[in-house]
Amino acid sequence: MKTEIEKNNTYMKGLIEAFPESLTAALDIAKQSPLKRRYPEFNNVVICGMGGSGIGGKLVGSWIIDELAIPVNFCQNYTLPHYVNENTLIIASSYSGNTEETLFAVTAGHQKGASIIGICSGGKLESFCKQWDYDCIIVPGGNPPRTALSFSIVQLTHVFCQLNLIDSIKLKEFSVAKDLIVTHIDEIHTVAKQLADFINGKELIIYCETKDEEIAVRARQQFNENCKVLCNHHTIPEMNHNELVGWYGGSDRYAVLFLDTHDWHTQNKKRLAFSIKTIKAKTNHVLTLSAKGDTVLVRALYLIHIIDLASLYLAEKNQIDSTYIAVIDDLKTSLLR
Repeated sequence: MKTEIEKNNTYMKGLIEAFPESLTAALDIAKQSPLKRRYPEFNNVVICGMGGSGIGGKLVGSWIIDELAIPVNFCQNYTLPHYVNENTLIIASSYSGNTEETLFAVTAGHQKGASIIGICSGGKLESFCKQWDYDCIIVPGGNPPRTALSFSIVQLTHVFCQLNLIDSIKLKEFSVAKDLIVTHIDEIHTVAKQLADFINGKELIIYCETKDEEIAVRARQQFNENCKVLCNHHTIPEMNHNELVGWYGGSDRYAVLFLDTHDWHTQNKKRLAFSIKTIKAKTNHVLTLSAKGDTVLVRALYLIHIIDLASLYLAEKNQIDSTYIAVIDDLKTSLLR
C-alpha cells in the first residue's frame, strides 16, 4: 500500500506529466476568451503576479521583448511603480485569484486609472473585475499554482496578441512546443532522472545566459517547492564580473547546472567556456542541460518540462512530499493576525 507521501507524489507527477496537454487546453480557453473592452494605445504594461503566476509573466516578457514597441515591467509587491497611469495596462495574473500582493497592486492601479485585465481561476480578482467591468480570463482551478504554468503563459500571450502588441502567430509556438515534448517524452524522462541523480546530496547552482534567466528562476522555484532544497542561480555575462571570483572558494559540495539554448551571443560563448573551465577546477559536478526547438519559447518549455520532472524525481528519491507547502499557509495565517 502506498504511503501518503507516495500518493501525493503520484498526484504531482500526474499534474507535471499533463503539461503538454494543458498547453492545448490553455489554447482552447484563449480561443473562447476574446477581450470585450475597447482599449487605448498604451505607453507601458505592468504584469502583476507572485510565485507560480508571477514567473509566467516573466517568461512571456522574455519571449516577446524583441517584438514589443512599449516596455513591459513586473510587479511582485504590494505597490506599483509611480509612473502607472491611464496609459498603463495592468495584467493581473493570480491562479487562485486571492493573491494578497496582486490584489493590493490591482486596487492601486484602478485608483490610478490604469486599464486592467485579470487572469485567474476565480476568487477576489474575478469579483473585482466583474465589479468594475474589467476583462477577466478564467482558467481551471484547484491545483497547486506551480502546476498551472501553461494556463498563465498562454493567456498572457493571448492578451498581447489580442491587443495587437505582438503577432498572433506567437500562439502557434505553444502547439509546436507541445508536439516537441510529446515526441521526445521518453528522452525527457531519462534526462530528468539523470538530472535528479546529479543534484542529489549537493548544493545546486544554475547558470544561463541573461536572456534565459526566467528559466533558471522557474527551475529554482520548482526545486524549492517540490523537493524542498535551496539553490541559487546567476547569469552570464553578469556572473563573470563577480561570482566567478567567488569560485576561488568553491568546492565539490556544489552541483553546477548550465542551461544551454544553443543561441548564445558569440562573446558569451567564450565566457561560457571559460566559466566552465574555472568551475571544473573546483568541482567535478558540472552538467549542461541542452534545449531542443527552433524558437526561444519552444526551447524554454522543453527545458522547463525536464526540470519540473527532475524536481519530482528528486523528491521521490528522498521521500519528500512534493505537495507540502505548510510554511506558506502558516505565513498567510500570520498575516491575518
